Amino acid sequence: MQKPSKLLFLPGASGRTDFWHPVSELLTCPASKVHVAWPGFGGVPPDPAVTGIGDLATKVLAEIDQPSAIVAQSMGGVVALLAALRRPELVTHLVLTVTSGGIDMRAFDAEDWRPALRAAQPGLPDWFTGYHDDLAPRLSALRIPTLLLWGDADPISPVQVGQRLARLLPQAELHVFPGADHDLGCTLAGLVAPLVDRHLARSLPAG
Repeated sequence: MQKPSKLLFLPGASGRTDFWHPVSELLTCPASKVHVAWPGFGGVPPDPAVTGIGDLATKVLAEIDQPSAIVAQSMGGVVALLAALRRPELVTHLVLTVTSGGIDMRAFDAEDWRPALRAAQPGLPDWFTGYHDDLAPRLSALRIPTLLLWGDADPISPVQVGQRLARLLPQAELHVFPGADHDLGCTLAGLVAPLVDRHLARSLPAG
């Protein structure tokens, strides 16, 4: 497994491209950094070609022109996994924080974040709410080193979701922050960055 030459940072459904700035500024990994924006989210103009989460995965893959790692928050984690499933040879590492990971959330008593987000940002496109594919049966094929970062006080993506993803992804490591919530990737940057640096230095053994 190669070390990444580029890091792609994916936001959640809010589209906040500044979400990952605190972590990216603390990383010692020398790879170039790209903060990906979602068309139609976070004040970014809509793109008629983007009408679903699969199109966001296509957008991410278009950014990958060299060995790349993907660091993703919440909904961005679903996009990251879709991109990695399509082109696993392009992705050296994954870092996923408090994401559904595209698995069925009904068993986890998770809080539905969509009504509050729509109320706060009524102009958001609503196509992302219709995504219900279950990626669980496909995740065992992803032998990409994956760091899962969770908080045990997150009602939107409970820690049990991270534990489920850790079982499904063959090369996954789960780290749980006591008392942390859905924004830990930003608010705990000083703790997150060293874990990400260590993870990006990890490679798979030959064979």
